[in-house]
Amino acid sequence: MSSVSPPQAALRVEVLPVRSKRELNEFTHLPFRLYKGNKNWVAPLFHFEKQRFDPRHNPFYDHADVQLFIARREGRTVGRISAQVDAEHIRYWHERVGMFGFFECQDDPDIARALLTAAEDFLRERGMEKARGPLSFSTNGEVGLLLDAYHLPQMPIMPYTMPYYPKLVEAAGFAKVKDVYAWRWERGPVPEGPPRKMVEELRARSDVKVRRASMDDFAAEYEIILKLYNDAWSENWGFVPATKAEADDVAKSLKLVIDPEIVPIVEVNGVPAAMALALPDYNWAQAPLHGKLFPLGWLRLLWRLKVRRPRQGRLALLGVGKEFRQRQYAGLAYLICDEIYHAARERNYEWAEFSWTLEDNGLINAIIKKVGAEHYKTYRVYEKSL
Repeated sequence: MSSVSPPQAALRVEVLPVRSKRELNEFTHLPFRLYKGNKNWVAPLFHFEKQRFDPRHNPFYDHADVQLFIARREGRTVGRISAQVDAEHIRYWHERVGMFGFFECQDDPDIARALLTAAEDFLRERGMEKARGPLSFSTNGEVGLLLDAYHLPQMPIMPYTMPYYPKLVEAAGFAKVKDVYAWRWERGPVPEGPPRKMVEELRARSDVKVRRASMDDFAAEYEIILKLYNDAWSENWGFVPATKAEADDVAKSLKLVIDPEIVPIVEVNGVPAAMALALPDYNWAQAPLHGKLFPLGWLRLLWRLKVRRPRQGRLALLGVGKEFRQRQYAGLAYLICDEIYHAARERNYEWAEFSWTLEDNGLINAIIKKVGAEHYKTYRVYEKSL
């Protein structure tokens, strides 16, 4: 008598905390299988992924309680998720909110529910009242699930996720808490009218100086950028100040890929007042490596970054210090955008992604629209009461 295999949905899903090197390999390798053949997803480099999930190398672990989970069905890895309680977020916002991130799974509500339940249980056991995500690991990393534009490539430090993820997360009881936007900016100057007039007035002032970031001491330059970032973004939803250790770690990584010509800093009477951190699209450079940096991948990466060079980039940060948010310096954000335009033209960049901005940040979204950028991608962050 022949036996009948049970339907896939009836097969048991087992969720395990990542404890061993083998389980961590399953965690890090799963996306490579899920996104196989998808030309718009860019494989992370294994070397840096291992460091990302290693408390000895990632300073996020210094102030967070993190647990990674994998889901298995019939011995095969079919999903993954992280759960993290960030002491810095709790200290800054005075709210008992825990996070989940790195969510990946097959298109199956049972797998998704099992993963999210494991994350919720972890957070609940640590006194959290809400679960929020995906954040990998925080708003200083990848934020949200992609809602549209699945036909477009993934940009640096921005997520690319499966089209079916939102329905899986919502079916598990999560609801939207915030959308964030990405904008496409074709290379162009600040337009005529009030924005152009403000830029010209600022350029004519003797107390205003614009310079490019120096690579001679990029760590010191990044401290300036970080200070302005922490000041300018301090009241934004979800913001968590980067620690000194995190800043040093980011500066070390960015130094390998940064193009200082597209990192303008504005000083007023010698005091840093505004900045932007733009990055060449190193995802374009690393895509052909398929995650393998060694033995020769790093040479190919450097050649594509420094010789062939990407023709697009991402504006990751733009900030004006609170002290300089007054009428006489009202055009600083436009001045920064104009500087990026001139540098991009000189360096043969063709377009840039501005990302990300909060859906309800009317001021910055209006500025971005006025310089000619168009909203072209949306990401969603979810939340659930525990």
